[in-house]
Amino acid sequence: MNSIKRVGVPVALVLAAVGGWSVWQSYRGDGLEAGFASGNGRIEATEVDIATRLPGRLDGVLVEEGALVEAGQLVARMDTDELQAQLREASAGLRKAREGARYAEAIVRQRQSELTYARGEYERSRRLSGQGHVSIEKLDQDRTRLATAEAALEAANVQVVEADAAIEAAQAAVDRIQSNIDDSVLTTPIAGRVLYRIAEPGEVLAAGGRVVTVLDLTDVYMTIFLPTAQAGLVTVGGEARIILDAIPQYVIPAQVSFVDPQAQFTPREVETRSEREKLMFRVKVKIEPRLLKERAERVKTGIPGVAYVRLDPQAPWPERLRTRLP
Repeated sequence: MNSIKRVGVPVALVLAAVGGWSVWQSYRGDGLEAGFASGNGRIEATEVDIATRLPGRLDGVLVEEGALVEAGQLVARMDTDELQAQLREASAGLRKAREGARYAEAIVRQRQSELTYARGEYERSRRLSGQGHVSIEKLDQDRTRLATAEAALEAANVQVVEADAAIEAAQAAVDRIQSNIDDSVLTTPIAGRVLYRIAEPGEVLAAGGRVVTVLDLTDVYMTIFLPTAQAGLVTVGGEARIILDAIPQYVIPAQVSFVDPQAQFTPREVETRSEREKLMFRVKVKIEPRLLKERAERVKTGIPGVAYVRLDPQAPWPERLRTRLP
């Protein structure tokens, strides 16, 4: 069981705490050329929680915090002793159901033989009765035996159907328990870095209990906030650049992947044009996955920096914002 959420310190909280508009005003004087906008944020990434589907005792965690993992890699294992016992019991029930089906089929063959004999006896009695060699009483007895044999065969066929249904039910029980055992082996659905070991071996977890959190290093982005006038010019898919405070000598290429259709800072319903211009819109700037895969070991979240967005597709990037990678 896996759940996805976002990590990193949302810059919206910082801006809202001190007044979104005034903070944006303090950062707009960065000498940006016309056709560009910028905003402060932190590197974030998609976070996947590897969790248990069933309650149980955690048998082992096979990865450490900070380790790089591949998609499908085993990260933890639940105790399956009880499930293994249930599987053995269900498997025995399946074998019993199959034997019951074979017995029911044997009964059908027996009833078919009895019906064939009873039908022959009745036909002989009917012919001889017409010739006066067999009494009416004997004919009635053979007719009754034939009807009884037909009913017995029908009942035997019903038993075969019931036996087949019992096999299906037993097989379903085996499959269900085997599925539970398979789900007790926890793997990561994505490649990434282990962010947290939330549980340790020996702990008893409830259904949905988180064990390991993995960062998706191919979905790394920065969230910034732009005022109405600039947000209206941002194009999803447009080019962007990111400069991190820790390594300001490098310029990371990125792309606008999302523009929020609703403003984030709305202290009240606004009516005037000047107040509408103070609204701030969330913009998501995402780093190219191919670039991240090539430098997976260097990717970290929570690092502050500045994202630059090109508002005019025809405007050339300034020299200081040309791509420079380590």
